[in-house]
Amino acid sequence: MATHDEGDPDSALLLVAIVQMAAGHAEAGRSYEDFVLARLGQHGGVLERRTRTADGSTEVHLIRFGGRAGYETFLADPERAAYRERLGAAAPATNVLEVRDVR
Repeated sequence: MATHDEGDPDSALLLVAIVQMAAGHAEAGRSYEDFVLARLGQHGGVLERRTRTADGSTEVHLIRFGGRAGYETFLADPERAAYRERLGAAAPATNVLEVRDVR
């Protein structure tokens, strides 16, 4: 198992993303998430787990990047930003938490 050294910017980065679909736009939000999650690999990221509430209004993703630089390039991805801009008010709201494995 990879370890996380908080002082090392090149260490693996584990994130939890809590994604809230915009009211009335769950299908558009899921399509957006499908698109952006498929782009993770281009930035050194891996989707470890994707879960969804029974009503489809919220998703929780566990994502791992090889390092912070990959996450930053993912955030700056112009295709991701363009898709999000096209969605406008239908874009989901996302809260990202940096986490670490504990025993």
